[in-house]
Amino acid sequence: MAQLRFALMSLFLLLGTVVPAAAQGFAKGPHVRSELVAETATPKAGSDVTLALVSTPDPKWHAYWQNPGDAGLPAEAHWTLPAGARADDFRYPVPQRLLIAGLMNYVYEGTFVRLTKLHIPAGATGSFPVKLKLDYLVCTDTLCVPEKAALETSLTIGDGAIDPATRAKFDGWRAKLPKPLSTPATFQAEGGTLRIAVPYPAGAAAKDVYFYPLTANTVEYAAPQTVARDGDRLVLETKSRTAPAALEGVLAIDGQGLTVTARPGAVPPVKPASAATPWLAAIGAFFAAVLGGLILNVMPCVFPILSLKALSLAKANDDQGSPRAEALAYTAGVVAVCLALGGLLLGLRAAGATVGWAFQLQDPRVILVLLLLVAAIAFNLAGLFEITTPAFVNRAASKGHGGAFATGALAAFIATPCTGPFMASALGAALVLPWFAGLAIFGGLGLGIALPFLLLGFVPAFRRKLPKPGAWMATMRHILSIPMFLTALALAWVLGKQAGVDGMTIGLAATLLATLGLWWAGARQAKGRSRAWLPAVPLVLLALGGVALVRPAPAGGAPAAIAGAEPFSEARLAELRAQGRPVFAYFTADWCLTCKVNEKAVIETAAVEQALHDGKVAVLVGDWTNGDATLGRFIEAHNRAGVPLYLWYKPGQDAPEVLPQVLTQDLLASRAKGG
Repeated sequence: MAQLRFALMSLFLLLGTVVPAAAQGFAKGPHVRSELVAETATPKAGSDVTLALVSTPDPKWHAYWQNPGDAGLPAEAHWTLPAGARADDFRYPVPQRLLIAGLMNYVYEGTFVRLTKLHIPAGATGSFPVKLKLDYLVCTDTLCVPEKAALETSLTIGDGAIDPATRAKFDGWRAKLPKPLSTPATFQAEGGTLRIAVPYPAGAAAKDVYFYPLTANTVEYAAPQTVARDGDRLVLETKSRTAPAALEGVLAIDGQGLTVTARPGAVPPVKPASAATPWLAAIGAFFAAVLGGLILNVMPCVFPILSLKALSLAKANDDQGSPRAEALAYTAGVVAVCLALGGLLLGLRAAGATVGWAFQLQDPRVILVLLLLVAAIAFNLAGLFEITTPAFVNRAASKGHGGAFATGALAAFIATPCTGPFMASALGAALVLPWFAGLAIFGGLGLGIALPFLLLGFVPAFRRKLPKPGAWMATMRHILSIPMFLTALALAWVLGKQAGVDGMTIGLAATLLATLGLWWAGARQAKGRSRAWLPAVPLVLLALGGVALVRPAPAGGAPAAIAGAEPFSEARLAELRAQGRPVFAYFTADWCLTCKVNEKAVIETAAVEQALHDGKVAVLVGDWTNGDATLGRFIEAHNRAGVPLYLWYKPGQDAPEVLPQVLTQDLLASRAKGG
């Protein structure tokens, strides 16, 4: 029916009669009054001048937007200009919606202003006539009439002066035009549904939201549109007609328009907030987090802090101490840090930021602070100094509940960047459940990390299986300083990856300053000096001052570690899948030890690389070291809160296979052979 109406209106336009132009740039059609206005009547040669086409339909009549919707016709402009001059396409303000007999029309029922740029050639002189012939359609709810208008105005090449009142009027018209959206949007069309994800600050109001498509025949114009928030973007869903290669349109938000250019990509449905807490899911996620935290004790990313844990284990066997209080203090430190990080994560996401688990390690300044702390602990274990304050440095290896609390806090802060079995799905659930359920899950993670030490503290039979404290502990401390030094070396490497050579140099210099201060304090302490720690204070403060000097390095195209690998993008993934190729996509970060172990021991080995090559498997690598927001949303869409994430896309299957977070060569080789 819409196509028949469109054809009839096109015929009417061809048969329509021209309405003579009026003087002074005015023309009065039967139902629309139009005016062509220049921002300056004396533009400079070689400059651009803004022209406004001011149109006012009669009451109960409406004109059409550049995409009229189910019915109607867009206006056509034909210019007659001096040699060398040209005019851009008109820019339209946000239209109105008019539903008639089930057909959606995009219209203007009152005065509306279209703007364009007129480019004047450099050699222009004297009088500069501008003529415009306009073909358009104007309708009521029951009647449509094709009209023509001939408009003209005469300019004079001059100094380009603009009257302040005229400038203010044009500025008001410009304010009503859609603003360009600098960040590309993403759309996904599947099963007759179109979802568009548009970046939009979470703090900004967005009550009345509607998408006006410019790409023809992509959506069902009359279908309802639903809008939901997803962090720092809006996700709009409606019925689709086709799946275009690209999608353009205007997103109207509370009357203001945004020009949107969207590319294909994954846009998962936004889960609506439930009125009642899904308690069963929350309880299951809590126990999964506890189990994941327990397993995290044996994950590679936790091994560097086993030195502190081993000392706590030895102390827990001392019946003269307070093993239960030590275990509770250690647990409190672990749980407090997990709750703090989880609460901060949920708060940042509620404010619109796209962050995931271990977000704190995406900032090189945090890496530098950790480098200084780990280096200090390593030298403390090695016996360089034995300062009685501050407590969080030395009391981790001596009696005192404050030391046990600090040990647990540090363990959680360094141990939680990587995700392991059970933990990944649990943290993914924490991001979509109500905030109090999410915090409970983060607390469960801390409880799982601390569970072995709780058992040692409260079950004497377990403590009796441990060796008694003695002189061996001093030797053990020196031995266990080695993994802490290795941890410091790894942190320096991560700092170099995030902040470049300059940032790593600042970090090493800060570490040297802090170490000199601690060495000086240790030497004074060996001589029995009082307040031996005083000389360390200025040097340590100066070292901490280096944190302010560290900045992320500019993004660069680092070569892929495996031959043929490409940087991950949703557009590239869609291209490869359209070609029918199997795709292995993995998401990593320089600060994720589990990721690095999998890469060096499995992914980058010759056997796996050959298997991927023989199977013609495309490899895409997503680097999440600095917290890329686009990758963060993609990771979250697969129910994960962080890295590592390994996806295998088999040709002909819609959903990818999520591989385990601890990979083996046989696992990848078998997938490569199977396609």
